[in-house]
Amino acid sequence: MSSVILEIKENVALITLNRPEKLNSFNREMALAMQKVLDDCYTDKSIRCVLITGAGKGFSAGQDLAEVVDSEGPGMDTILSQHYNPIIRRIRNMNKPVVAAINGVAAGAGANIALSCDIVVAAETASFIQAFSKIGLIPDSGGTFFLPRLIGWQKASALMMLGEKVSSQQAEEMGMIYKILQGDNFLDQAFAIAKQLAEMPTQGLLLTRQALEASFKNTLEEQLQEEDRLQQQAGNTADYREGVKAFVEKRKPIFKGE
Repeated sequence: MSSVILEIKENVALITLNRPEKLNSFNREMALAMQKVLDDCYTDKSIRCVLITGAGKGFSAGQDLAEVVDSEGPGMDTILSQHYNPIIRRIRNMNKPVVAAINGVAAGAGANIALSCDIVVAAETASFIQAFSKIGLIPDSGGTFFLPRLIGWQKASALMMLGEKVSSQQAEEMGMIYKILQGDNFLDQAFAIAKQLAEMPTQGLLLTRQALEASFKNTLEEQLQEEDRLQQQAGNTADYREGVKAFVEKRKPIFKGE
């Protein structure tokens, strides 16, 4: 079986990290496979939303350390530039929304891959760990960018330095994730969210992502101008015209992501 599985149904691409015996920790083969699958999702116009989860009991334990200590394995000079940074860039530049469904432990790079997604949901038994300090490393895979923006500097600093485990309930309370999905049908619930996004006006969702990203560096005046610019783009989409027409006609809109 492939270490990364791609299934497409109802315009949703379900990506499953598939090394359950290793808690879906990444080695080189898996990292490159993930990049390839994300590229396929980008180019496939039938896909309107991407959903990432893990097989077995974990989402991803991050880097497979057995590969790092292997004399034949990749070194620290290549792991980020060739493995993880390309994954993060592909998720953030994806031309459709990306949802992470955290089914178990998400540690190290696994946690930060999750946090790079547009929406993060978690099972009741999920947990998040910035495990890097335990082995003398710094948080990578965008962790030092995403986490302080989600939960604030103090909490991010403490979690990264102390390497404390964060339960899904704690993660929800501090704003690290969108919400916990209760019950045994966790993946079905996560898929329902992805399917809802897949039926929405895709370009408007992507422009919303752009506006949110710009807000962290803009002044209020600059952000108002950015909203003006992006709103004009949104107003020129076919989905906007369909949305207005459906509202006037009192019917459900049929968006095509255009």
